[in-house]
Formats: sequence, structure tokens, C-alpha cells
Amino acid sequence: MSLGGLRDEAEIRGHRKTYIGAMPGRIIQNIKKAKSSNPVFVLDEIDKLGNDFHGDPSSALLEVLDPEQNNTFYDNYVETDYDLSNVLFIATANSLSRVQPALLDRLEIIEINGYTLEEKVQIAIKHLVPKQLEAHGLKKEHVKLSAKMIEYMIERYTRESGVRGLEKKIAAIVRGLAKSVAMEEKYNPVIAEEDITRILGAPIFQQDKYQGNDVAGVVTGLAWTSVGGDILFVEVSLSKGKGRLTITGNLGDVMKESATIAMAYLKAHADQLSLDPRVFDQWDVHIHVPEGATPKDGPSAGVTMLTALASAFTQRKVKNQMAMTGEITLRGRVLPVGGIKEKILAAKRAGIKDVILCAENKKDIEEIRKDYIKDVKFHYVTEMIEVIQLALLKEKVKNAIDVKFMTEKEKRELL
Repeated sequence: MSLGGLRDEAEIRGHRKTYIGAMPGRIIQNIKKAKSSNPVFVLDEIDKLGNDFHGDPSSALLEVLDPEQNNTFYDNYVETDYDLSNVLFIATANSLSRVQPALLDRLEIIEINGYTLEEKVQIAIKHLVPKQLEAHGLKKEHVKLSAKMIEYMIERYTRESGVRGLEKKIAAIVRGLAKSVAMEEKYNPVIAEEDITRILGAPIFQQDKYQGNDVAGVVTGLAWTSVGGDILFVEVSLSKGKGRLTITGNLGDVMKESATIAMAYLKAHADQLSLDPRVFDQWDVHIHVPEGATPKDGPSAGVTMLTALASAFTQRKVKNQMAMTGEITLRGRVLPVGGIKEKILAAKRAGIKDVILCAENKKDIEEIRKDYIKDVKFHYVTEMIEVIQLALLKEKVKNAIDVKFMTEKEKRELL
């Protein structure tokens, strides 16, 4: 039963018999159609329910979905209590924010994350491609779409949590070949990148790749988005000044607070990093997260910002092919974050070999299939100082900051 745009309470409860054209509510109608008193009942798009002068259908659903009272569901047309307690109701929603709190209280919430790249490839091979071949009257030998090409389409032409957009792209590829089959033209059934570009046009998205860290102050972080995991880069630049902190890159309040916490922690623990406290008063700090058109927020970038600042001030580069995610606190703790599965798979695709995580996120790693994360090494931490020790190389990059606060002996050695 689709609830999208349903605005009339009578659709749920039924009309009284005094009205012309009165009929039972759709709950009773569908049970009659199912010819069973205990069917599985799917209420599709429960968050799209409307509300107008005809009544509030989401309030009418309270009696339907409440296990304590739906054994006496009253339909205005039937005019007698009906037992709905044997029916298994499954409701779907895209966003819980639009569902009435009283209704949410009566439901068991199961959150389903978006598909990973690996899952999308398997769904395409087993379901989408055969479905489109049948819809276009083609056989298996007419179109040969490899897993590698499907992966290419997912990364370059779709950015979604589901597979609806991917199915449209596959349909476009199949249509392109169906024309050749229908017109008896010569063509190669094995799809290559050139064929995908010819039919779908130039790639819409670019795959994020690890870009290296040739300079101190650049760190790779892991981010969760509504369409899966992603990698992001945090850059820190120092310039002569009075200790001002500038943060750019379309960041939300939580990310800005993470930068402030990281800065405060470094100032408080300068001696542990062999930093002269005067550095913080005589150099301006600029933190930037590229791709300013994309809004970014959340606490996950805390350890990334801390490492970027530590790298810039100590002039020690971050180890190659390393990424990290985790929330930080003012007392030096690293806290767990969400979206680990998506973040780790994004890191794997980008060529990351080492990942730093909060120790409490270890349980999330154990839920990921082992072959998906082969060759990725995980480092679990609880303290912020551990992150810096794990991430930074031992040797310094010699520059003005070091020379400014070097002892006379160190200056002579450098010369």
C-alpha cells in the first residue's frame, strides 16, 4: 500500500455509510484482497503522508501500527472491531525527520545504509543487466558487460545510495546495442570504456585518488556522505603573523569546533611534541578542506585536523598512503564515529594502505567482508597523542620555523 501523498484520514479508517460512495478503508480492502487475516503488509513511503482539513492520516495509522491496540481496529464502514494484531506491518521511509514522533515510538527502526560499490556490482550482474536484456528483447550473447565496466559506470556516472541511476545507465547501454542488433549492424558485444563514453557521454564524476603528501601539513581524512564513503584532504599552511586561526572550505560548525579543539590541544601539549610555545603566537594558521562547493560537517575529521596541524608545526610529513577518521576531545581522547564501512571501502578504492581509527570502531571493521579490506592495515587508538606518533614520520622538513627556534648548536649543524 503506497502512502505517498495520502491526505484523507478516511483512506485508512473508511467512510461512514451515510456518505454517497462510502467504502472501507484501504487497510480492510487490502486484507480482503489478500484473502488472509495475517499477511505481510508493506506501507510504502510513510514519511510522504500529507495532512489537510480531511484529517491527519498519520494519526489514524497510530491505531493500525500500535501492537497494544490494533487488535480492536475500528473501520467506519465495517462498523465493528477488526483484529490486525496478526498482520506483519513493514513501513518504509527515506527520512525519519518527517515521521510523527508518536508514530515513530510505535515502530521498530531498522536503518539500512546505502549499497557499497562491491554490492552494487553484484546487484547489477545478477539483477539489473538480465532485467534490461529481457526488457529490450536481447540475449546474453548480444551484450557482454564485465564487472570492471560496471564498476567504471558506478564511479564515473552515478553518485547515489541505491541503484536506480545505475539501472538507467545500464538501460542506455543496452538500448545502444539493441539498435545495432535491430538494424543488423556490425558491433562488438564486449563493452569497453570507449563504448560507455560514446553512449553515455563524458564521465560526470571523477574518482577520488590518494594524491600523496610531498609537504608537511597535508593529511588524508575519511568522510561519510549520503551516497557512500569518500576521502577528503585537510591542508594546513603557516605564515608569519600573530597566531590567528583561519578555517575555510565550506565547513559546518562541528568541523570548525574540531579545528579549534585540535589547536588548543597542541598548545597545551607543545612539550610532548618538542615545540617551542612561542610558535603559536608568531605564526598564523590557515586550515583548508578542498572542494569548497561541497558543504562538510561532522566530528569525524577531528583526528585529521589534529594531525595536519601537528605535521605543519613540527614540519614532519605524514606517512605515505595513510588515512584516518575519529572525533577528538579537549582532554586528549579519540572517540568513535559512524559510517565506518563506507569510509573504509572508499579508502581501499583510493589506494590507502593504513587507516587510523578509534579502538571502539574495531567492531565495525569486523562486520566488513575480509576480501573487501584485504591489504589494508588498521591502527586502533584511544589517545590523540597516539595518532600523531603513528601518523608522522620521524625526520623534519627544515624550514624557517625550525631555524627560527633552533639552538645555536643545531644551527651550526644545519649549516
